[in-house]
Amino acid sequence: MKPFKQLALALAATLSLVAHADINVGVTLSATGPAASLGIPEKNTFALMPTTLGGQKVNYIVLDDASDTTTAVANTRKLITENKVDIIIGSTVTPNSLAMIDAVSESGTPMISMAASARIVEPIDAKKRWVFKTPQNDIMMALAIVTHMVDNGIKTAGFIGFADAYGEGWWGEFNKIAAAKKLNIVASERYNRTDTSVTGQVLKLVAARPDAILIAGSGTPAALPQKALKERGYAGKIYQTHGIANNDFLRVGGKDVEGTLLPAGPVLVAAQLPADHPVKKSAQDYIAKYEAVHGKGSVSTFGGHAWDAGLLLAAAA
Repeated sequence: MKPFKQLALALAATLSLVAHADINVGVTLSATGPAASLGIPEKNTFALMPTTLGGQKVNYIVLDDASDTTTAVANTRKLITENKVDIIIGSTVTPNSLAMIDAVSESGTPMISMAASARIVEPIDAKKRWVFKTPQNDIMMALAIVTHMVDNGIKTAGFIGFADAYGEGWWGEFNKIAAAKKLNIVASERYNRTDTSVTGQVLKLVAARPDAILIAGSGTPAALPQKALKERGYAGKIYQTHGIANNDFLRVGGKDVEGTLLPAGPVLVAAQLPADHPVKKSAQDYIAKYEAVHGKGSVSTFGGHAWDAGLLLAAAA
């Protein structure tokens, strides 16, 4: 991850031009479409953000990109050229965030992504120097998953992921770490976020008889392969990424997702963290604010990504 100092410097350079004026924050997120279960809590979280930073009024201009890459880019350009925003926050998913990089780099507008792939910020170059992100990298989470597999005696694994930058990023990291830890990957499949059936892919996975399967999806579309695996009688361990850590995934998956193994950020277990954990207080503060509006148990990791973007903005302003 990039050091916070780089973001502070980038924002300082931008905000110094608008001293004593409003700070305009442009947000593009996926409140509708396949990634809506991720984007809605993000949108809800921006409604809780502070309205002043460093004594200056803050305006949040929030647009929905409908989980669509082309719309995310159009929103970004509109926010920069028409709304004259000082910073962009977004998008919800990796493909959209990657597509937005050209627009922010051309205008020299800092961007904080709420998507996971390390490819959004690495390697640092002339374009990505403007880009930052809040979620844990897929590298970190893939290492946690493979380590758990190996430590629990799993020798062979299957993989099925989105046929886009999120899925491919996860495949690259999972495959690399598995090889280093002598975990044999016996099958690898892909599917689209909008697919309604993955029968063909699941039949191939089951036929390979892996000890465990990793599903590299996010939101409710990640439940599809797991439900299909259960329907075909697969009895091995099923792992998911941190892209499914919300109540909508549980609602759609039902009994078929019981026993799922996944890595997750600390906001989901904030109450269980030790008192001296560095994020315990901020996580609990966010949970209290969010649940006061949306009800007990409504917090998800994705709203936390948006809240973290706000904390970065506040600290850098």
